[in-house]
Amino acid sequence: MDKWIKRLLLVLKGMMALLLASMVVLVFTNVVLRYAANSGITLSEELSRWSMVWMTFLASIVAVYEKGHLNVDSLTRHLPMFGQKVCHLLCQATILYLLWMFGSGSWQQMQINMSVPAPMSGLPTGLLYAAGVVFSALSALLVTLDIVRVLGGAPLSDVGTQLNMAE
Repeated sequence: MDKWIKRLLLVLKGMMALLLASMVVLVFTNVVLRYAANSGITLSEELSRWSMVWMTFLASIVAVYEKGHLNVDSLTRHLPMFGQKVCHLLCQATILYLLWMFGSGSWQQMQINMSVPAPMSGLPTGLLYAAGVVFSALSALLVTLDIVRVLGGAPLSDVGTQLNMAE
């Protein structure tokens, strides 16, 4: 399973790099055209915005795995290991619930907006909300795997760090 997660994270990082590169090219080209030729690419702003949204959600998936989100452990680090694990599991269960709420809301918005075309590209605006669905589903998978590892006896310091991306 870890090999699949490692590959998934590498694909997500590659997609983020492509989205960032496309944003840079689109915005830079648009700025040059506006000042040099008094024209521009009408599609540039919309695609850049969509790229930013998708890149942010993909980066959040990677951050879920790498434990890169804000974590306040001033209380839990003073607890015995059993208490730390209980707090960790309660926190992960809460995160799963919040991901379910966010994912179901994103799913509903995606369905509602699949028939609404974007003003410039004509693409369904539901694709923008699909980023939330992808984020929720993949993050829930990673959080669930984290819970399984902790329940299986993995130390908290090892959870989420099994796949060193520098390998």
